[in-house]
Amino acid sequence: MSASPVDTAREHLTEALASLRAACGPGATADDLVAVLAVSEEARRALDRIMVDTTADLQRRGTFGERGYRSPAGALSDLLGWERLEARRRVVAAESVCETVDLGGQVLPARMPATAAAFADGSASLRHVDVIARVLNSEVAARLDPETWAGAEVQLAAQCPAFTPTQLYAWGMELVELLDQDGPQPDDDAPVQINEVRLTRFRKGPGGKITGRYDDAVLFAAIAAVLDAGAAPRDADDERPVPQRQAEALADACAQVLQRGNLPETGGRRPQLVVTVRLEDLERRAAAASLEFGGALSAATLRQLACDAAVVPMVLSSTGVPLDVGRVSRTVPDGLRRAVTVRDGGCAFPGCDRQPSWCEVHHVREWQHGGATELGNLVMLCAEHHRLIHHTHWEVRMANGLPEFIPPSWIDRSRAPRRRPAAHVA
Repeated sequence: MSASPVDTAREHLTEALASLRAACGPGATADDLVAVLAVSEEARRALDRIMVDTTADLQRRGTFGERGYRSPAGALSDLLGWERLEARRRVVAAESVCETVDLGGQVLPARMPATAAAFADGSASLRHVDVIARVLNSEVAARLDPETWAGAEVQLAAQCPAFTPTQLYAWGMELVELLDQDGPQPDDDAPVQINEVRLTRFRKGPGGKITGRYDDAVLFAAIAAVLDAGAAPRDADDERPVPQRQAEALADACAQVLQRGNLPETGGRRPQLVVTVRLEDLERRAAAASLEFGGALSAATLRQLACDAAVVPMVLSSTGVPLDVGRVSRTVPDGLRRAVTVRDGGCAFPGCDRQPSWCEVHHVREWQHGGATELGNLVMLCAEHHRLIHHTHWEVRMANGLPEFIPPSWIDRSRAPRRRPAAHVA
């Protein structure tokens, strides 16, 4: 059987690298060694371009989403063993210097065409591309009109051969600030005193939208304090945008309040999360369900929700008539949760350092398949990695009393188990 194009390319690349290494042998002159450095940098930039182009192609095809990843950076991190910062850098470059496809299927040109050309000919490195994207995504650059913005992008790309990435960032910020001489528009209107929050459920899909405004400084400060505490980056490589971190922090805070039951009664009952299941779906082992607020649930999401939550299962007939409303039951008692916390110390997924207070407890062997609610069948996971276990081909199992995670075969063909390093005990 003939070798695949990738296997053939790997063979040629191995030969080329061997030749380059041989050029550094004992007989090499100083000029030879300097030339090897220059050629190595050319090769590195060429490989970066290939990786960015490939990442963009996978994004256009929707491959990462099909395999259960919300974020391409998360998929690249797991696949290639990169830190999230490095993965995010490739994703930003792919979105900036490669063609994209809009929701209608139309191919759109690169957002930063001059930078794309510099990246293609090797005069701009991956770090240069990342810096230009940061400058042009800044609040100052966002105030520029499209023509001025495009002109700034051309100037930034032209300076790549002369500046290091750090120098280019400083120069680029000075440039866009100079182009935005007027600054933000002043607001001379007297503010209207409003304190309100609006919840709007999406009619054509799950989820919804929350909008709000607080002119009362005390109320706003209380909310801001909660979001600030929960929205801090998880680590130095957490590249989630601030709005995303704040949105997830708000949801996590609400989930904690629901778990602890520190809410007033509503209509004569404690606040509860109601999951509605049709009778025929229940008979098919809960193929689908819907939330009281927020739309439909898949079976996988329903199983994830049931891992560690107080849930009221409401069974409906085929005509929508309630047939049964179950009792509230807590799947994982507080004492057992504390034991899991002591063992795992937070999210047990390798590379995650989410604190226990922001984590959920997952049944390794699912409850509906006979899994027991006991320490040897429970693992602590943050919301992101809990979803990953339920919705992708990642698996978790217990080995010698500790959780370990098995990646999908497309990430690691050998599917070698991964485990968070144990804390060193002196």
